[in-house]
Amino acid sequence: MLNHYETVFIVTPVLSEAQVKEAAEKFKALITDNGGKITNEENWGLRKLAYPIQKKSTGFYQLLQFEAPGELIEKLELNYRRDEKIIRFLTFKLDKYAYEYSIKRKGNLKASKEEK
Repeated sequence: MLNHYETVFIVTPVLSEAQVKEAAEKFKALITDNGGKITNEENWGLRKLAYPIQKKSTGFYQLLQFEAPGELIEKLELNYRRDEKIIRFLTFKLDKYAYEYSIKRKGNLKASKEEK
C-alpha cells in the first residue's frame, strides 16, 4: 500500500534558476524511480528565511506531494542530507484529513490560475 507524503525543501539561493530546477528534477526522479508517484508539485520561489541558515537569509522553496512506499522516505532524506544544494527539508506523512485538505487546496489553486 502506498502512503501519501508531502516534502518541502529549501535550495540555496546562490544557484541559478536552471540549477534549482535541476535539483527539483533530481528528487522527483528519485521518487518515481523507487515506486512513487508525484501528485502535486509547487515552486514557491525565492523567499526570506525566518532565521539565517548557513549564513544565508533567503532560499528557493519547493513542495512535492507524492504517494510512495514507506521505505522510500529514508532514501529520499539521505539524498537531501548528501546534496549540498539543500539547506533544509521536511517530509511528513499525510493522514486522511490532511490528504483531503491537500486535494481541496489543489482544486483552489487550479481555479485561481484559471481566473488569471
